[in-house]
Amino acid sequence: MDILLIGGLWLNGSVWDRVASALEPLGHRPVPLTLPGQGDGSVSATLDDQLATVLAAVDAAPGKPMVVGHSAACTLAWLAADRRPERLAKVALIGGFPTADGQPYADFFEVSDGVMPFPGWGPFEGPDAADLDDGARREFAAAAISVPAGVAEGVVRLADERRFDVPVVVVCPEFTPEQARECVSAGDVPELTRAKHVDFADIDSGHWPMITQPAELARILAVAADGA
Repeated sequence: MDILLIGGLWLNGSVWDRVASALEPLGHRPVPLTLPGQGDGSVSATLDDQLATVLAAVDAAPGKPMVVGHSAACTLAWLAADRRPERLAKVALIGGFPTADGQPYADFFEVSDGVMPFPGWGPFEGPDAADLDDGARREFAAAAISVPAGVAEGVVRLADERRFDVPVVVVCPEFTPEQARECVSAGDVPELTRAKHVDFADIDSGHWPMITQPAELARILAVAADGA
């Protein structure tokens, strides 16, 4: 199965290199995506541009792919389910949840000069970054790509009720499956509360398991794809 891999804010497709290498022997074809504005040099890219890249990869897949979103890009993966519900085998959400219709995509940090730069490690102290050593933090920060305002401030539009039929697996890094289930059950994640098939998978990592636990993340994704 094709597994489309979408990184979150400040990341390009290369962040998936070690996950991709581990997925191939497990019988799947990893397709890491470099999004407009996050690796192609564009500072004018929009959320629609990024979604178009994801949909192009979905349309190019020979069968029904699994779309994997990390962090903020969980919303991009869910937007793919909204636009192509009949084409997806499953959606995997790593360390995040889909933003609701009508809300900004990722207005989490300050935008300056048309972009949202990586804010440093202060906001991520604690479980998010506990498994990143000093070297990994320096490497991440040096490679971080400022996200265009047109992406971060883009408004999410969801319309096709068939998205709720697409199976979902929530991969839980810095939070537990129990915590995720509670959020969904309480209605704090309206999109997943309405989804008909939601599973949860635990991984012992911080917010960036593709960096710190790539082999285990690959195994979890392969199991999810095999069950689709």
